[in-house]
Amino acid sequence: MPPLLLTAHDCTGHVHLVVGSNAIASTRCTKSIVYGAKPILIAPPDAEFHHTLRDDIDAGKVEWIRKKFEDADVQSLGRDEVNNVVDAVFVTLGGGDAADTRLHISSLCRRLRIPVNVVDAPNLCTFTLPSIHSDGPLQIGITTSGKGCKLASRIRREVASLLPPNFGSAIDRLGTIRRRIWEEDYRQYAIQEDIITENEDDETPTQKSTFNQLVLQVNDNTAKTRRIRWLSQICEYWPLRRLASIADADISTILQSYASSSPSRQPIFTNSLDAKLRPTPRIILAGSGPGSPSLLTLATHRAIQTATLVLADKLVPAPILDLIPRRTPVQIARKFPGNADAAQEEFLLLGLQALQNGETVLRLKQGDPYIYGRGAEEYEFFRAKGYEPVVLPGITSALSAPLFARIPGTHRGIADQVLICTGTGRKGAAPTPPPYIPSQTVVFLMALHRIEDLVRSLVGLGKGDEEGKWPNETPCAIVERASCGDQRVIRSDLGNITEAFEVEGSRPPGLLVVGWSCNILMQNGGAKWVVEDGFHGLDGVDGADMVTEGLKQLAMDREARATPSEN
Repeated sequence: MPPLLLTAHDCTGHVHLVVGSNAIASTRCTKSIVYGAKPILIAPPDAEFHHTLRDDIDAGKVEWIRKKFEDADVQSLGRDEVNNVVDAVFVTLGGGDAADTRLHISSLCRRLRIPVNVVDAPNLCTFTLPSIHSDGPLQIGITTSGKGCKLASRIRREVASLLPPNFGSAIDRLGTIRRRIWEEDYRQYAIQEDIITENEDDETPTQKSTFNQLVLQVNDNTAKTRRIRWLSQICEYWPLRRLASIADADISTILQSYASSSPSRQPIFTNSLDAKLRPTPRIILAGSGPGSPSLLTLATHRAIQTATLVLADKLVPAPILDLIPRRTPVQIARKFPGNADAAQEEFLLLGLQALQNGETVLRLKQGDPYIYGRGAEEYEFFRAKGYEPVVLPGITSALSAPLFARIPGTHRGIADQVLICTGTGRKGAAPTPPPYIPSQTVVFLMALHRIEDLVRSLVGLGKGDEEGKWPNETPCAIVERASCGDQRVIRSDLGNITEAFEVEGSRPPGLLVVGWSCNILMQNGGAKWVVEDGFHGLDGVDGADMVTEGLKQLAMDREARATPSEN
């Protein structure tokens, strides 16, 4: 089968006959309306409609003829100027009982040379509808010739994602420039139309051999068409992002920058466009993950390399901070008990000042920005100041730390839910502890500095309410510096965990995991507590260390390229 010929039709005022009343019929009618056609729906009086189609019928956008299809419909319901022949027929009836009707309508339309489309039957169609990306005057159609509609839709999305945002508006502006050049130069020089106009066929495979021909002043016709040739050049060679940066205010500047009678003038107004292409002030809220650079997302690593200022939480581990180029200023949050709000306010002001100076600010957080990271508060602050933050996720320690301690958050028959809590509320207040649910795994963040009070509130929950109390024998574990080389896990139960922590000491940052899932893969063997030192969670992953070292080497290489040579 040869490939299909893709064309673009002006459907303004056309009559599209739609046979059927299902959801596909609704889609066909909607498309016809969008492209300026008049949809006429043929369906029995007792037909059931998709709600969108019903709304369009009630609004008068779709004409519903209450009857079954008849052969005369295709030659009587169309426009007067084409002898009442309809412009296209869409058959949305399914197979089964309608199979004969579908085949009959297709054969009728083919005989009368009326374009026909039959749903899910490429062999009965004389045309198919591509998956279309629309952006103003820009239309991109993808077809698989009926072999895979879902695949065509995916390809269309992939192609569209590569284009600059709102590229259709830029095409509109380029069209305005082209029209004004044509009008002004045609008026001024009375140039022949075949000289000034361009080929309108988008399918032209290559440029003419004269596309890059040297323009000499002695060649009158060529010199007079200099501006239209220049416009063709920038459409061919400028990056799409640069073309997309053209604004309405730039049109006159473009037209004046290369007057056809002044070839020596610079056509590219670099000052204004380059100013638009310079990096704008940006604020990025990014999570650095639990600790290991191997667990850093590529997006956050890229942000670390490109930021001009890094504002980092004090708990961001040194291996992550080592990835920051030496040329980039770094501020570590001066947070300590009783100073958290003041330190937060200081960081917000530092970030705002840097943004006002045109910098790219990376607010680097431990774990994930939105899991007890005050990320949403910072988002609101900067947005209120006119800077919309970019938020990059991180692997939260609330889920990864239990994993590296061999504690599954959920397990069939043991735990069917995970609860993430804070051990410290606003202004240092103790939050209300959750009631005991045997099938729940609870992760407490920012809790180890007050673990004694927390445990006491859990086992004595409700002050006499036995139903809500946590049993002393409930397994639990303290996980500290998860995914770092000096990771430590203290396994115990609620009755002994406070003593264990006092004896073993603190190795922040850490968290507390409570629930029966703590005993699924690892047990204490009857001991009051067990301590496990060291991180081996990535030992079975080939090249994990190479990833970390590779990131460091990449940072050093970029630093070397950015540092001017002393020679």
